[in-house]
Amino acid sequence: MDNLSDTLKKLKITAVDRTEDSLEGCLDCLLQALAQNNMETSEKIQGSGILQLFASLLIPQSSCTAKVANIIAEVAKNEFMRIPCVDAGLISPLVQLLNSKDQEVLLQTGRALGNICYDSHEGRSAVDQAGGAQIVIDHLRSLCSITDPANEKLLTVFCGMLMNYSNENDSLQAQLINMGVIPTLVKLLGIHCQNAALTEMCLVAFGNLAELESSKEQFASTNIAEELVKLFKKQIEHDKREMIFEVLAPLAENDAIKLQLVEAGLVECLLEIVQEKVDSEKEDDIAELKTASDLMVLLLLGDESMQKLFEGGKGNVFQRVLSWIPSNNHQLQLAGALAIANFARNDGNCIHMVDNGIVEKLMDLLDRHVEDGNVTVQHAALSALRNLAIPVVNKAKMLSAGVTEAVLKFLKSEMPPVQFKLLGTLRMLIDAQAEAAEQLGKNVKLVERLVEWCEAKDHAGVMGESNRLLSALIRHSKSKDVIKTIVQSGGIKHLVTMATSEHVIMQNEALVALALIAALELGTAEKDLESAKLVQILHRLLADERSAPEIKYNSMVLICALMGSESLHKEVQDLAFLDVVSKLRSHENKSVAQQASLTEQRLTVES
Repeated sequence: MDNLSDTLKKLKITAVDRTEDSLEGCLDCLLQALAQNNMETSEKIQGSGILQLFASLLIPQSSCTAKVANIIAEVAKNEFMRIPCVDAGLISPLVQLLNSKDQEVLLQTGRALGNICYDSHEGRSAVDQAGGAQIVIDHLRSLCSITDPANEKLLTVFCGMLMNYSNENDSLQAQLINMGVIPTLVKLLGIHCQNAALTEMCLVAFGNLAELESSKEQFASTNIAEELVKLFKKQIEHDKREMIFEVLAPLAENDAIKLQLVEAGLVECLLEIVQEKVDSEKEDDIAELKTASDLMVLLLLGDESMQKLFEGGKGNVFQRVLSWIPSNNHQLQLAGALAIANFARNDGNCIHMVDNGIVEKLMDLLDRHVEDGNVTVQHAALSALRNLAIPVVNKAKMLSAGVTEAVLKFLKSEMPPVQFKLLGTLRMLIDAQAEAAEQLGKNVKLVERLVEWCEAKDHAGVMGESNRLLSALIRHSKSKDVIKTIVQSGGIKHLVTMATSEHVIMQNEALVALALIAALELGTAEKDLESAKLVQILHRLLADERSAPEIKYNSMVLICALMGSESLHKEVQDLAFLDVVSKLRSHENKSVAQQASLTEQRLTVES
């Protein structure tokens, strides 16, 4: 270290004199000291004030330039040296050196800039202001096709530099994307796929850039899908596959890329991994199985990619996914159920699957998870059943297969995601199915649970779905018994509150259900309707200009139906409904205007 102090003193003199030979000796000495103890040597360099001198040594024509850049690269490995390098004015001359024709100078300069940018806002800003990124991208473009080892090493350093420059910085990543870095990197990957270090650098760069929404379109216009699948097929090591997975996951969020990945044969690779790893107990294998099956489900979220893999329900992929559902592996059961939910996104697929026995498979799966079951599997299986129940022709088939009974086993679940899907499935099943709606609506346990969930203020989804199912039970059954069950369980106040929802569809469903209650069982519900202040709410809905036409229409229908109750009739009279209703006679919507005339007559007669 004493020797180092002498070297630093000598370097100050020779830096001014520019005697190349002795300068070179000093630089070699510094590089040796850095190789032995980087941190301590860097501290001495910082303390000696020599950094400022380096700026003057970074000149293109000097034979020592590459060594000076190498020293900067070495000291900038230490976090505490990055800002001093910027403050010493090293960035601008380093960026100038990127125009050099000397390969060693380019290599060391790329290293120096990359290390200064690593996790350093000041370093990145300085490189940005000096315009370093564009020069590096231009180099990548022009050197892209040369495959000798020295050039590949340089390309690797340049990729690393761009990565350090833009890592976790959205605006700098967007800048690189606008400079066209993506097609260049994809081309690099294709040409240099034999070079492990460069391939790895490209993958990490893709992983960073793919998180940015604006990158997806650029990626979609390249052959990235093909290159990644080609690379994936060659990989045996878990770590390498994992790196590719980390790029595939964000890219596969884009529908165009989903389809490209399917066409490039990714699905076959994923199915192979699942088959290989399904019985393994190894942690790495379990993780890879999860990643592969999750990615498979993600690919099915695109309409085109999903339909291509469904192949009319005869596709190999669809059949393989079906076989996951009865497996003993929870991850595969989950992925299988989610995949079915994704296949069940159009009527044709749903009808085909129900006709071919998928419902029984899903019910068996649910059955295995009733007691202390896996919540994610329950949620996924219920999602699939809900989607399958959407086509009208499937409802009766699913009801007679016993789906409602299977679903009701989860009424005691305390998990909001399961509750939410359970409610949605039942609501889909009873749509226009009077008998089923009546049967469920007379199920006191179910109705009491719905009333309880209508108060789940922490879970808006569960609360909304409970209200909607309560209303649906009345609307589809049109049954007095169902209304009595709901009144006895305390459900009326929730339907009245639902009429004030911010969602027009829910308001409407509530008003229609309340009109049926008023028409069929007004005496039973009278007290509850009064204490829920229904008449005041209807007055507000009719007076509010923002209320949708169908809300105004159904509110007036309901007013007429309430006139059969003495106490509610009195409330209507007290609130001067005539004024509000007569204004609606000139409403632009014909149905509203007509109903206003009828309601006005009714109110006049009754008064």
